[in-house]
Amino acid sequence: MIDQQRLAYGRTVAVGPPKTAASRRTIALDRTTIRLLRAHLQRQRAERIAVGDARQDSGYVFTTPDGAPLHPDWLTRRFRRLVVDSGLPPVRLHDLRHGAASLAHAAGADLKTVQEQLGHTSIVLTAVTYTSVLLDLHFKVAEATARLVLAAAARNPGRRHRTRAKTGPPTSAAAGQPTHPEPVRPRQSSRARRGKKARTNVTPTRHPKIKTA
Repeated sequence: MIDQQRLAYGRTVAVGPPKTAASRRTIALDRTTIRLLRAHLQRQRAERIAVGDARQDSGYVFTTPDGAPLHPDWLTRRFRRLVVDSGLPPVRLHDLRHGAASLAHAAGADLKTVQEQLGHTSIVLTAVTYTSVLLDLHFKVAEATARLVLAAAARNPGRRHRTRAKTGPPTSAAAGQPTHPEPVRPRQSSRARRGKKARTNVTPTRHPKIKTA
């Protein structure tokens, strides 16, 4: 449960309420983290018993060797040194919030859940500032989309459509009109037309030598 924060003013550290009402929240932890924290608590109790009254009981989980609460600036310097020793790119301690939000979103958490984890008053701040789409998330979305399309194709297999030749007249043809154009007759000269007309009017005559039976 988060219900207070420690603010550093030089060497002076003050304890006050969280920045906003949304900052007062309860964070759910995974089993692995809970197991590690319980083991850390057992070590603290063993050290307290070994040292006796020399170790103060501040009530904080992470303390100095004598049990005093850690200074916020000491955490910042310690984290910076660990980043340099590990060879990682420059990362600030506050950037862990960005990474936690992006990893939670990539693991399937919706933005509303990420907003409540970070204690933001607006989901817009969570979506724009504290989350970045990881490359693995792009691949997950692509695979999920492909599975959706392939599953739909398996349920509705496609059918092949064959085009059949039409034997009857087209439906758009008007009734009584020929469906095919008539052949164009070759044009004849006027002389040929006159000769044909003359031949049709000639009456055949019998040869004088031909006798009828």
